[in-house]
Amino acid sequence: MLSRIALRSARAYAAQGRLVSRSTVLSRAAHNAAKPPARDAFAPLDTFARRHLGSEPKEVGAMLKQVGVKNMDEMVGKTIPPSIRSPKNLALDHGFPERALLDRLKSIGAKNKVFRSYIGMGYTDTVVPNVILRNVLENPAWYTQYTPYQPEISQGRLESLVNFQTMVTDLTGLPIANASLLDEGTAAAEAMIMCWQSTRKGRNTFVVDENCHPQTIACVQMRAESFNINVVVGKVDDAMLEKHGKDITGVLIQYPDTRGNVADYEQLTKAVHTAGGQVVVATDLLSLTLLKAPGEFGADIALGNSQRFGVPLGYGGPHAAFFACKDEHKRRIPGRIVGVSKDAHGKPAYRLALQTREQHIRREKATSNICTAQALLANMAAMYAVYHGPDGLKAIAQRIHNLTAVLAEGIKQAGHSIENPVYFDTLSVKVDDASTIINKAVGLGINLRKLDNKTVALTLDETVSKNDINDLLSVFTKDGALDADKIAQAISLESTPASFPSNLQRQSKYLQHPIFNTHHSETELLRYIHYLQSKDLSLVHSMIPLGSCTMKLNATTEMIPITWPEFANIHPFAPVDQAEGYSIMLKELENDIAEITGFDAVSLQPNSGAQGEYAGLRAIRAFHHANGDLQRNVCLIPISAHGTNPASAAMAGMDVVIIKCDNKGNLDMEDLKAKAEKHKDRLAAIMITYPSTFGVFESGVAEACQVVHQHGGQVYMDGANLNAQIGLTKPGEIGADVCHLNLHKTFCIPHGGGGPGMGPIACKSHLGPHLPGHPVIKVGGEQAIGPISAAPYGSAAILPISWAYIKMMGGDGLRQSTELALLNANYMASRLAPHYEILYTNENGMCAHEFIVDIRPFGQLAGIEAIDIAKRLQDYGFHSPTMSWPVANTLMIEPTESESKAELDRFCDAMISIRKEIQEVIDEKQPRGDNVLTNSPHPLSQLINDKWEKSYSREVAAYPMAYLKEKKFWPSVGRVDDAYGDRNLMCTCPSPEEYINDN
Repeated sequence: MLSRIALRSARAYAAQGRLVSRSTVLSRAAHNAAKPPARDAFAPLDTFARRHLGSEPKEVGAMLKQVGVKNMDEMVGKTIPPSIRSPKNLALDHGFPERALLDRLKSIGAKNKVFRSYIGMGYTDTVVPNVILRNVLENPAWYTQYTPYQPEISQGRLESLVNFQTMVTDLTGLPIANASLLDEGTAAAEAMIMCWQSTRKGRNTFVVDENCHPQTIACVQMRAESFNINVVVGKVDDAMLEKHGKDITGVLIQYPDTRGNVADYEQLTKAVHTAGGQVVVATDLLSLTLLKAPGEFGADIALGNSQRFGVPLGYGGPHAAFFACKDEHKRRIPGRIVGVSKDAHGKPAYRLALQTREQHIRREKATSNICTAQALLANMAAMYAVYHGPDGLKAIAQRIHNLTAVLAEGIKQAGHSIENPVYFDTLSVKVDDASTIINKAVGLGINLRKLDNKTVALTLDETVSKNDINDLLSVFTKDGALDADKIAQAISLESTPASFPSNLQRQSKYLQHPIFNTHHSETELLRYIHYLQSKDLSLVHSMIPLGSCTMKLNATTEMIPITWPEFANIHPFAPVDQAEGYSIMLKELENDIAEITGFDAVSLQPNSGAQGEYAGLRAIRAFHHANGDLQRNVCLIPISAHGTNPASAAMAGMDVVIIKCDNKGNLDMEDLKAKAEKHKDRLAAIMITYPSTFGVFESGVAEACQVVHQHGGQVYMDGANLNAQIGLTKPGEIGADVCHLNLHKTFCIPHGGGGPGMGPIACKSHLGPHLPGHPVIKVGGEQAIGPISAAPYGSAAILPISWAYIKMMGGDGLRQSTELALLNANYMASRLAPHYEILYTNENGMCAHEFIVDIRPFGQLAGIEAIDIAKRLQDYGFHSPTMSWPVANTLMIEPTESESKAELDRFCDAMISIRKEIQEVIDEKQPRGDNVLTNSPHPLSQLINDKWEKSYSREVAAYPMAYLKEKKFWPSVGRVDDAYGDRNLMCTCPSPEEYINDN
């Protein structure tokens, strides 16, 4: 099969310095079942495209025959309108062989300088336990999981996320926590909106203490603009409250603050409450092992970054932000909450609770577009807490504080003054010349933070050693005479924080649950990680055919570099000359994205698809405002759009006007034209998804773009379905002005069980000046909007994944990947069409990369709903397709290009077998409402029970197809009771008695 590939080595490519023709990688001749080209004797054999694409040429030929076309060209021609086909090949690199790719990225990474960064500002170095690094972050059984919407096959990560929530509630002293947010800055923005919602009657001012982290302040200000919330930044004291008290919705404070000071906020909290406002505390989880918890001094909301709990710096992310609040806010809390419910047999079971993804419920009335989390990183942080336990965490915090005390004493002996006498891990030091100190530190491979011309700050972390303290002392002395050992011996280092007054010292216990007091040896934690892993279905088991989610291969070669120190251990605010390797890699990725999409400028900052939507719409808003068109605030959105679209438009300060769709799922062009004309003076934008959310390439998309442009609007294209476009058409050529890309879909960043994700935006040149900026590191356009994310490049540490995917596939490989994704979907639709109605296809009977199966007829005929088929698929070893979206009681299937024909057939065979099971209910051979579908899934614990009173056998329940007897993934619980879980919300670890009984 190696004759399919004819690639020159990366070295030869570099020497040639030019692009190769379209005939490389998986050749078109191979796809058309013709004789493969002759092999180049010098071609490397570790080429990538053939590893990424699931089917061999012979299998491709069989699928083409099933679809009823002669070759791939005919299939594509019948699927994509000729008018939008791209006239040129992608001008991208060769497909790099895997080893050559890693060598090149190593050489790029070597240009990064890994200094000891004591910059702080919410980011510190950490010791990542190797047992967690190897068995969670680097483990595909964890990182290839999808968001746990099917709880019966997700109990492992759901339990781990409950551990995360318990960790957060215990340490913050607040009763409710979610399962993570994107970063601290956006979490603070969400908190502001929560305060505004809960006290908005005549109140419109949100006060931010001037000593919050600057990136957090900027994120809050950015979010407030569209809601016309008045953000006041300054010293939060009695005078501030007196001035704004009657209008205050909330107050944000940092504890400890960005300069390191630890203040007593109890009286301030009472004063804010008396004035009718809410108190939001941005905090450090590790400090709360020593400091009084925010909930104990009356805080309403606590948030922050859990990064220092064993998650690498990663040049800013991904990291799991935490968010906790009082019980009264539980139905306003953004993001996902994992709760404890029970299954059909009364067994405790975890699930996503409360439908907190409000944009799917409220759409344009939503005030949050949060659609994802940072589950993989939250699981790492939770495992860190499980591994160390309460005593271990406190010991880490106490050691950091003690070393800070040693350093503070040494700095004072050197003749400098400490600005903040009460501190946890951060010191602000008054010096003669800050630049001199900063430069001296850089000479020793150390980064400090410059606060002003005469003040520097530094934040210590758990990696700091005695040698590090001595190096830091030498920075602040002229002769280097101070010695850390002698200073430590001379001062009192107690088991309680030396600098804290007694009223700020934590007295309450935390993390008392057995889960945090059991797994402290590597053996025990390793077994616990694998115990949870065994409960979860991921791509290591079978295809995950979720429509609009693109669960494709996350290749090992793409994943390896993210834990290399030269990428993992860079502080996001390190001097840019220390991140030259990152700059090279990010610039190449931006250029490749621009070429793929047909745009001119790119921002890599948004760290989710929904954040990309928001960024793109804010750029459009800024463009109109720059042109003096302040009145342009109407956004047209098809009724079929994903719920984040109207939510993002509302967050961007736009009025949403809904566009109808016809009975084939296409945009109603007459309705579009009428509403564009009606709102022509106010029209800001249209948001369209292409291919459509119904899985079809609409032939009228270019006309729709023209209509909007003629009426003064901009075109925003949702890039969720870009996997059907690459190499065949481009958003920028179709007529879009801006588009976000889901790198966690199309470009192979893994879903991580519910995050991380990335949603960079690409745009035309006229929008480029308005790409997001940042208050610390200069990024974005000349007229940049505020930051979308806390870090300049969002979740930069995972961008090498997408960079590597594009580089290894090359232009031809990417195009062929798209072709195979289209073929796989049409093949499956063709196989399933005799058994189920396929809802939407184009005039040629073709779908795009996904298709919708109609389950609605079976409701009346057999009492079978989409959820019953979804749960029954678990018995066959499959994750369900996307359920009841975009059409209620349907299944949307997306196979991607990475799955083999054998796997596609296995899934189709399962669906056909289920159709036969439905027919047995229709024919009254099985009882309605009590059959193998409505009782699914069937966990092993149920099947081995002595009592079995079903109308079908245990074998039918467990082994509906023969292959399952050899290879079976078992759901760990029966069908979970969603209603019970919402009525009886519990989002922390079950009681020790329940935990022991269940384990």
